[in-house]
Amino acid sequence: MLLDEETILSDEEIDSFLGRHETGVISLAREGQPYAVPISYGYDSDHRFYLRLISNPESEKREFLKSSPHARLVVYEEDDPIYTSVVATGTLSEISRDELTVEHMEQYGEAKRPLFEIWGDSLPALNVQLYRLDSDELSGRRAEMERDADSS
Repeated sequence: MLLDEETILSDEEIDSFLGRHETGVISLAREGQPYAVPISYGYDSDHRFYLRLISNPESEKREFLKSSPHARLVVYEEDDPIYTSVVATGTLSEISRDELTVEHMEQYGEAKRPLFEIWGDSLPALNVQLYRLDSDELSGRRAEMERDADSS
């Protein structure tokens, strides 16, 4: 497949795209080691993402989150022949339960627990932490692919 056309998304297109999706992949780094995991999120028009991250006491995720890492969130969709993606970078901030506002609760309500999360531990052993990702940089693009005549 060849790239036929690529378009940079406007701020309005990015907001619309992020508002109609609820899952992506978040990547964290610590001491030169990468970590990426699928997550669900809530999003507001101030370019903030609200994440409900669930982990067990020995999880790699929990170890990475302890370092208040810089993060990159990728949200994408493929609707052949069009591929769209948005990338947000920023720092994760944990929101303690006593800091929660009504606005936070509305946004976390949008961050549904992903159906693909399967836990071997019992529920009491799991830790639910609330985070906000304030994006320092937000970019999006749409690419339309052209099928190569030889590949059909």
